[in-house]
Amino acid sequence: MTETAPRPTLEAVAERAGVSRATVSRVVNGAHGVRDALAERVRRAVEELGYVPNQAARSLVTRRHQAVAVVAAEPETRVFADPYFAQQLRGISKELTAHDNQLVLLLTEGREDHARVGRYLTGGHVDGALVFSLHLNDPLPGLVRGAGLPTVFGGRPDWDDGRDDVVYVDSDNRGGARSAVQHLAQLGRTRVAHITGPLDQTSAADRLAGFREVRPDADPGLIARGDFTSGGGERAMRELLDRCPDLDAVFAANDLTAAGALRVLRERGRRVPHDVAVVGFDDMLPVAEETDPPLTTVRQDIEGMGRLMARLLLRGLDGGTADESGTSRVLPATPPGVVLPTTLVHRATA
Repeated sequence: MTETAPRPTLEAVAERAGVSRATVSRVVNGAHGVRDALAERVRRAVEELGYVPNQAARSLVTRRHQAVAVVAAEPETRVFADPYFAQQLRGISKELTAHDNQLVLLLTEGREDHARVGRYLTGGHVDGALVFSLHLNDPLPGLVRGAGLPTVFGGRPDWDDGRDDVVYVDSDNRGGARSAVQHLAQLGRTRVAHITGPLDQTSAADRLAGFREVRPDADPGLIARGDFTSGGGERAMRELLDRCPDLDAVFAANDLTAAGALRVLRERGRRVPHDVAVVGFDDMLPVAEETDPPLTTVRQDIEGMGRLMARLLLRGLDGGTADESGTSRVLPATPPGVVLPTTLVHRATA
């Protein structure tokens, strides 16, 4: 059996640096009041000895766990299959890693999952929470507030409980939808259909609202409900073609939906964009650039939204102001919400 060398202790670091144990503790835990020269000696001794702070002991001093819960109100089959979540999680992970924080991923699918997540959040394991992909009447906001955790939400909240301190990050879903439908109108398309996302989510509801602002008199038959998946896009596209065979354009609520719609249009012998123009939403490159033909879509900075969510949470934990975006350009929103702009990306489908 191989014996392992004992881990270096605070006392060993103090002896190597020629300072007291209390000084080492203050430097390791990021406290102020240590002269630069002494702090540099401590950091050098830490590196030379390979000292790693005991996180449990450190938490007692700093009252921080250096861990953040990332809560997605979706089943794991959706989260791990949809590139949108991969991009958002990548942004969150990059920001947390840059500040030496751990990401703890929590997924919810049923009532028992909400209870489990609630117990974890109230158990004192994490410093705060990032919550996204909420659905109407989702219990997660109440669970997070019950745990007393600082929280940043991904997406515009759809609840009104009289509080104005909800911090969230969103994209300009309504404005992006308007730009997509206006572009189709400028191409001379007159029978523009819309495949929605799940309308119990504010992003899908806002994109539908943007569509209706440009096409207030649209035939109700030109609107079909989807679910942000390619399979949902296929089902909705078949429904639209059966109901309105003369449609000449489609605005899909996201890129996966558009990819499904394109497959059905090809099956039905409709040429894109000659017979039917198609615009998506997201600009997820693994999807938008690989459709046939490549997809015209509305770009939102998905990874940037994730990074900004994490940045706002960490800033709040450090005592900063939560309504500062840290970005060069944002759209007006009711503080402390941050709404990021969208842009239309022209490719071959429109």
